[in-house]
Amino acid sequence: MTGLKCRLCGKLYGKDEALNFCTDDFGPLEVAYDYDAVARVFSRQTVAARPRTMWRYRELLPVDGEPTVGVHVGCTPLIRADRLAKALGVAELYLKNDAVNHPSLSFKDRVVAVALSKAVEMGFQTVGCASTGNLAGSVAANAAAAGLDAYVLIPEGLEQGKVLGATIYGAKVVAVRGNYDHVNRLCSQIAFRYGWGFVNVNLRPFYAEGSKSMGYEIAEDLGWRAPDHVVAPMAGGSLIGKLHKAFHELDRLGMLEAPVRTRMFGAQAAGCNPISNTVKTGARKVKPVRDPDTIAKSLAIGDPADGWFASQLIQETGGWSEDVSDDAIIDGMRLLAETEGIWAETAGGVTLAVAKKLIEEGRIDRDGSTVLCITGNGLKTQEALLERIPQPVVIKPSLEEFEALVEQGDEVFDHARLATA
Repeated sequence: MTGLKCRLCGKLYGKDEALNFCTDDFGPLEVAYDYDAVARVFSRQTVAARPRTMWRYRELLPVDGEPTVGVHVGCTPLIRADRLAKALGVAELYLKNDAVNHPSLSFKDRVVAVALSKAVEMGFQTVGCASTGNLAGSVAANAAAAGLDAYVLIPEGLEQGKVLGATIYGAKVVAVRGNYDHVNRLCSQIAFRYGWGFVNVNLRPFYAEGSKSMGYEIAEDLGWRAPDHVVAPMAGGSLIGKLHKAFHELDRLGMLEAPVRTRMFGAQAAGCNPISNTVKTGARKVKPVRDPDTIAKSLAIGDPADGWFASQLIQETGGWSEDVSDDAIIDGMRLLAETEGIWAETAGGVTLAVAKKLIEEGRIDRDGSTVLCITGNGLKTQEALLERIPQPVVIKPSLEEFEALVEQGDEVFDHARLATA
């Protein structure tokens, strides 16, 4: 890491500045690297000799010394999903399953590990975040393990699994009446008023780089090649850009078997689709969604910080973006669980449902290699399913009753009584 660089004008800033925007034009800052220096010490052999965590790629992450937070994060499974591939009618399908990431069961552990390691380097004692759920749990868990004080601000009405997943670690959890965009604005004010390290505000340039580790792992597990297609969920829009950056950094360093030709596809819910709408309409600006309305609450960011960059990237790579209804999200969650035994949160249902739609539209080549990014665990969003899947069939403790049930076949399970409010 050499410093921070404005994505609009290119102005350079120091590498230890807690700042997320350019003071000249308010453009977002991102981390810059000396790739020639990286190339002298980074190779397939050095990576292979290191522990199976995201830190095996540490020269491409913005931490100066050894990481101090989240040292066990990353290297989640890349699963060859043949049963799901058959259901979708594609030849080569993989699931990058961050639903089992350590410690909080989402890909946010990657970004938090980087942001809080950097926060410790910079001397912060109090950290925080604005969150739609997964980030709240990750900041709370990793801050607890690092001995940092944490303030977690969330929109009122989040899923209880995500609320509990933050409070159990002792973080100070504050629910704000409003949507994520209200929460985020308040966190910006708090960060600069108190001088605390908010991971997705004043530490955002470092935080965002953690997502690249998912891309490095995908390429390594595919035999050091980039896939033909990646489908990723979009909330703030950062993840899809960092996956693309990861593939191209490995290519630049001579790590890949072939040049990167990956087409990037973004997935959103119909009830909050500012980036998808920008791509589909060819708009020059991202129009915010003022009142998000979707069961995919982790993606319900109406005014995405990286929305314009995500929409441009998707189009530049020849990809596309789609959005899907709540019913399609549930169907996606169930299809993933029933074919591959993976229970993803609602964002996973969005990703799969969008992938299915893109395949049917002919936008994803059925013969190419496709990776779906599963970013969170279904245990956190149980409310979305409670009224939409069958309840257990109840019988007496009698073999005769069970035999009668078996004789009725699958239909009795398919039409079992649905849960009520």
